[in-house]
Amino acid sequence: MTEGFTQIGRALPRKEDRRLVSGRGRYLDDIALPGALHVTFVRSPHAHARILGINTEEALSMPGVVGVFTGHDLAQWTTPLRLAPPIEGLLPTEMTTLPIGKVRFHGDPVACVVARDRYLAEDAAEAVVVDYEPLEAVTGIAAAFAPGAPVVDEAAGSNMVSRQRFCAGDPAARRAGAHKVVEARFGLQRHTHVPLETRGCGAEWDDGRAHLTLHIGNQVPHPLRGQLAARLGLSESQVTVICPDVGGAFGQKIALYREELTVAALARHLRRNLRWREDRMENLMAASHAREYDCRTRASVGPDGRILGLELELDEDFGAYCFFPANYMARVIALILTGPYRITDYAFDVRVALTNKCGAGPMRAPMAITSWVMEGTMDAIARDLGLDPLQVRRTNALRPQDFPWRMPTGEVLEDITPHQTLETVAGAVDYPAFRARQRRARADGRFVGLGLCTVVESTTYGSAFYKSAGIPGSGHEAAWVRIEPSGAVNASVGLMGTGQGYESPLSQAVAEGLGVRAEDVTIHLGNTDVAPYGMGSRGARGATAGGGALYLCAQKARDRVLAIAASILGVNSAKGLRLRDGRVERMLGVEWQDTGVTLGDVARRAYLDPTALPQGIAPGLDFALTYDPPPMTYSNSTHACEVEVDPATGSIRVLRYVLAEDCGTVLNPIVVRGQQQGAVAMGLSGALLEQVVYDAAGQNLSATLADYLVATACEVPPIEILHHNTPSQRTPAGIKGMAEGGVMGAIGALANAVNDALAPFAVTIDRLPLSPQSIRAQLRDKTPETMERTQS
Repeated sequence: MTEGFTQIGRALPRKEDRRLVSGRGRYLDDIALPGALHVTFVRSPHAHARILGINTEEALSMPGVVGVFTGHDLAQWTTPLRLAPPIEGLLPTEMTTLPIGKVRFHGDPVACVVARDRYLAEDAAEAVVVDYEPLEAVTGIAAAFAPGAPVVDEAAGSNMVSRQRFCAGDPAARRAGAHKVVEARFGLQRHTHVPLETRGCGAEWDDGRAHLTLHIGNQVPHPLRGQLAARLGLSESQVTVICPDVGGAFGQKIALYREELTVAALARHLRRNLRWREDRMENLMAASHAREYDCRTRASVGPDGRILGLELELDEDFGAYCFFPANYMARVIALILTGPYRITDYAFDVRVALTNKCGAGPMRAPMAITSWVMEGTMDAIARDLGLDPLQVRRTNALRPQDFPWRMPTGEVLEDITPHQTLETVAGAVDYPAFRARQRRARADGRFVGLGLCTVVESTTYGSAFYKSAGIPGSGHEAAWVRIEPSGAVNASVGLMGTGQGYESPLSQAVAEGLGVRAEDVTIHLGNTDVAPYGMGSRGARGATAGGGALYLCAQKARDRVLAIAASILGVNSAKGLRLRDGRVERMLGVEWQDTGVTLGDVARRAYLDPTALPQGIAPGLDFALTYDPPPMTYSNSTHACEVEVDPATGSIRVLRYVLAEDCGTVLNPIVVRGQQQGAVAMGLSGALLEQVVYDAAGQNLSATLADYLVATACEVPPIEILHHNTPSQRTPAGIKGMAEGGVMGAIGALANAVNDALAPFAVTIDRLPLSPQSIRAQLRDKTPETMERTQS
């Protein structure tokens, strides 16, 4: 139990698991839409081509086909998506609902078939004939920036869709006076999200009310409703978004995609219910991708490895379309890169490229590469100077007396413990003993390595952060709490769960603020007609923004309840009263004693006997509150990964994984543990296996799960979690958040561990994934003695 709390910190089972594990969940495909027609999309086989014509005659002649629609048709019923925030160095972009003039990536949707069932729609889609004029494809960052490169978005006029530079202090002077300048490179491969449930939606158009209801698995129901209404030319009161249970999202289910907008527009046009579900190949090929970066760091260091100045060059491949401002993900990486270290002189140059690939978007931990870049730079310093990697970190780490610490980009770190988590992990793995074991293993022809990675994870993303970063958007969250006449407690917030396990911890936040049991609170999520307008689930903000809003709103409700209870008890004020487990208690002497008044008694008076209420108190117990969290809060952790690499095969075996986490006040330890384990598993999976592969012509070669590999239980080791939690002083109940740091730490710890294991071969792997093929390519013609001969 968290100190001082009775409900927050309880290890309660996830409420939603009763229905989910028993097969009684209600997902999109479980929702009956009477008479619904089915939608299938015709997709481009080319990465870059002009559309010369689309012949739909054969498809339209097939029995059961209701219609075939193209970009020209959709342009009559929808408006384009234009992204043009006033950010220096960011080009405005615009896209139509379906392509009209040309396609920009392999899998681009060029037409839409509506038919009586999905089988007919699929057959008819194959009968649609599109006449293309193939164009040269841009398939990488270097190709995008090359002189004379084909332009992906002709309206933008350049493939460099965004560029931002920043400098604090004088890194050039630090470089000139440095003992040594250490350079390092990092390449993170293209990923995709692979949710268990692919994208889909069901649209109902009520012609009598002129009202659209969209059933969809989405993380941000209210912003989605706003975008949908605007692009259909409707008011928000004409649109309801309902999110059922969602089988995973990881950032892929935030944007309003073209397919979903098409389905909604056609439901209105045809005055029919429509539904669409993408298959796995479409999801891997055309949903959204993430994480493709090339990074270079240049660290100016002293003889003890102390960083005097740091410079970052970061390039991102953003794909063919911008569903988000193109500077968004890369900018956050650059802003928080220096993280747990005492660095004052820092500069970055961030460039974002458009290419002929599926468009990019956030994926769980959009800033995932951050910690690998910083921690890999630490290891590079240790290698170049012949120092111990742990000692280099100790030399540069922020200490307790350094906080609050203003990073060179202006971000303020407080209430975090990076030095303590580093020491906790070093002690847990017995760092000196490991080094001794490593030497013995090498003498026996075994190559083991230990990787360290300290993470500073950005969580809340309050409105002030977006404002200062030049990113459009709000970070506030909204909540309501309603106590019914019987004393039952209902609550809602603008989040939407996609597997995180929100219902128990959010119930605990309400229960703690109000003074009832979490088991007696029901949370309502995902219906824009029921939930208050909030910014949804993303960026590890669920507990901090959502839980914080509910906690504060419940406290507001508690104050009213106690004021009414005081009148029932005939006392002058609520001072000396509290609500505990739904019963009013009174302080008599030095002890709390039950008064016999329950929450149900208070509720009945509030609703059913309003004339007996104290003066100035209105009938009912219905409360609402909006909460804008701090610009940013941070959690931190340190990860240690021990591996063994087989040089003959390139295979990697994770021997041990230890994580020391500081995520502030824990709402529910069961849910937090699951989030930490899941995040680490996702990071390991991405570092070891996952990769979206395009060939030189822009063809996606990894659009099946036989080609895009994801880790299973066989690849994910047991994860030892050590707790080192420090509450935030700036958030309700001290909540921080922690859902993405495991991804960041796993990537860095694993990559550093593999390089540590391969140190005798004098190779450094600087590009992921860490596949057997890539490791064998690095080790070709090398033996463990190579480094020894070089040193001698």
